[in-house]
Amino acid sequence: MGQDQTKQQIEKGLQLYQSNQTEKALQVWMKVLEKSSDLVGRFRVLGCLVTAHSEMGRYKEMLKFAVVQIDTARELEDANFLLESYLNLARSNEKLCEFHKTISYCKTCLGLPGTRAGAQLGGQVSLSMGNAFLGLSLFQKALESFEKALRYAHNNDDAMLECRVCCSLGSFYAQVKDYEKALFFPCKAAELVNDYGKGWSLKYRAMSQYHMAVAYRLLGHLGSAMECCEESMKIALQHGDRPLQALCLLCFADIHRNRGDLETAFPRYDSAMSIMTEIGNRLGQVQVLLGVAKCWVARKALDKALDAIERAQDLAEEVGNKLGQLKLHCLSESIYRSKGLHRELRAHVVRFHECVEETELYCGLCGESIGEKNSRLQALPCSHIFHLRCLQNNGTRSCPNCRRSSMKPGFV
Repeated sequence: MGQDQTKQQIEKGLQLYQSNQTEKALQVWMKVLEKSSDLVGRFRVLGCLVTAHSEMGRYKEMLKFAVVQIDTARELEDANFLLESYLNLARSNEKLCEFHKTISYCKTCLGLPGTRAGAQLGGQVSLSMGNAFLGLSLFQKALESFEKALRYAHNNDDAMLECRVCCSLGSFYAQVKDYEKALFFPCKAAELVNDYGKGWSLKYRAMSQYHMAVAYRLLGHLGSAMECCEESMKIALQHGDRPLQALCLLCFADIHRNRGDLETAFPRYDSAMSIMTEIGNRLGQVQVLLGVAKCWVARKALDKALDAIERAQDLAEEVGNKLGQLKLHCLSESIYRSKGLHRELRAHVVRFHECVEETELYCGLCGESIGEKNSRLQALPCSHIFHLRCLQNNGTRSCPNCRRSSMKPGFV
């Protein structure tokens, strides 16, 4: 298969993929991979296969094609191709919750000499790194990476990248419990989709609607949360987006739990868990099990709650997610307190405070925890986070944590 024919077949596959004929598109691209001798064409089709398997939640297949793409890039002896393939390798590991590997591959991307990382792909590398830091609950580093990604997006007029960063920031602020910002950023993403996204994939609309649903639920606006989640789920089903389907099912379950409708919540959690397990989203499994444990607590079935917590703790430790561990220790603490088991209670209190220290989830001005309840937060230029009221009351001119100047306002 020559160069021109390879290009035609790649384009044919893209047209099939965009019209939701995913399996047919994969067949076309696999034939190109088998028959084409054009290295550049093979590299491009491997990129298509990486993206398609990512959106279908076939993360192990995604990783396999990313590894092959790196070998092809080395054959081409082109630094830009190598950069792109390392980014795909980072993303594959991010999806599989191998966050330390993701960060390592992102650093490799940024260290490659003579590439376009500074212009075209630098923002995407920073976004992937930020998502990995967030997965590890390293909040300052995550925010710093998201700020860099946002700066790339603005400097290059890349509205699509800005949309993705805003969704990640929505997730960030949902986790540290500034629910006002947790809603603001996905709403900003939805605005970008409306203003610029006419030719974009519908996944961007679905993604922004999902993150809005999460924020609305946390704010207690359950009707709005349900509407946004239904819109996101509709698109996810149309496009065969299994990862987003799983997240929407989890959100539906959490909404029903908040409404006290545990009979409806349990099967939603079961469906979410099934897909999360299938695709290998271990962090998603932690979130599902946490919701299930809360349901059992509401039903006073404390031993069943503890079983779910134990499974979730193993997964949270496996992926290195400190915030998940913190929440699980907090829930365990309340269960053991109600059972009157003081030795177990003390052990979880100790681990809870260790997790707070490890995540640095406390305000450097008042010393109180961040992420314990809904609070308005402010990030300084160094990406350290404080209660907004503490910064306003103290009028500090430098960061209390690292002493860097805070004369310029934080980016969020």
